[in-house]
Amino acid sequence: MVIGAGTAGARVAVRLRAAGREVALVGAEAHAPYNRVLLADVLAGRYPAEVTALPDPGPVVHDRVVRIEREARQVHLAAEGPVPYERLVLATGSNPVLPALRGLARGLPENVHAFRTMDDCLALDKAVQPGARAVVIGGGLLGVLCARALAERGAQVVLAQQGEYLMERQLDSEAAELVREHVRLRGVEVHTECRVREVRTRDGRATGVALADGYVLGADLVVLACGVRPSTQLAREAGLEVRGGIVVDDQLRTSDPAIHAIGDCAEHRGRTYGLATPALEQADALADLIGLGAGAYEGTRALTRLTLSDEGRLPLDLATFGDLSVRAGDDVIRLTDATRRTYRKVVVRDDRLVGGVLLGELGAVGALADAWKASEPLPQDAPLHHLLTHDGGF
Repeated sequence: MVIGAGTAGARVAVRLRAAGREVALVGAEAHAPYNRVLLADVLAGRYPAEVTALPDPGPVVHDRVVRIEREARQVHLAAEGPVPYERLVLATGSNPVLPALRGLARGLPENVHAFRTMDDCLALDKAVQPGARAVVIGGGLLGVLCARALAERGAQVVLAQQGEYLMERQLDSEAAELVREHVRLRGVEVHTECRVREVRTRDGRATGVALADGYVLGADLVVLACGVRPSTQLAREAGLEVRGGIVVDDQLRTSDPAIHAIGDCAEHRGRTYGLATPALEQADALADLIGLGAGAYEGTRALTRLTLSDEGRLPLDLATFGDLSVRAGDDVIRLTDATRRTYRKVVVRDDRLVGGVLLGELGAVGALADAWKASEPLPQDAPLHHLLTHDGGF
């Protein structure tokens, strides 16, 4: 049985069913499995919702799991009751972080939305109107994508980021400034280093967002894009080991050998990824482990690649990988072209490429990613700036 019909759960179900295995796939959402990465494009009106569909994994039980009974090897569903399992896969994904703000203690007002699921996307699609004042709280990747999408729909958008710059998990400050300029030119007003204190309400609706400095942003619509955290409640209540995520070994087994965990909910070697590529790699590795009884998952060196596109305008291509922090003794190579709005940076540590970010031109990204994944000493006879040439310098 697989609990969770998102990217990881649907993929492992497809693989196991193709190998002739019987799989019960349970998903709490009423929708067929879909690609969350495309939700911002659906909100912007670039794609219909149907485009987000994942490859058909076969039958899905649309029900909510209320508990796992490990000794009896049963999963209890809200509507159908207990269902037995021989082997259980937790692909429960992650949940949006809802900040503890005044005005939200009794639940979300009707015009305050999270942005994580298809239902969230469809509710926002229905709510946004041209000229509406929208405040997006959170300047990570999801917040940036949502703010752009709402601006494309004609809303007056303010993006409020508590951190020093946008997309702090993926970018450095220089790259983030280019992203900020990109969204500004598309009608998004960006406030960084601002702490939201309160969502002001009247008659069950949000009317504004109050900042710690006393400034109030008027709002017809508020979006909470404050990050996600692994969905671990089922595992925790079942007595499985949980830290940041559900702890798994190299066979993607939890502390109960009959239960596996993959995707956003899983913590492998102390790391939770929260990205599509590791989720797919874990699903494939688990399908091989179950089908062949051999192999291991040793982690993913994931590159994040994104195109911020607009009709009639030049897109902003972005790729980032590895560790962008700079330590004593590191070599840092940067190339910036303000006219063309391009930026490239790589970090070399102990003669090895450990991280990089590219915006505007991604011609070198393939060679750079290969060198990073290989984690081998770089050629000694090539100047370091060749790393940022069009072919990667190799």
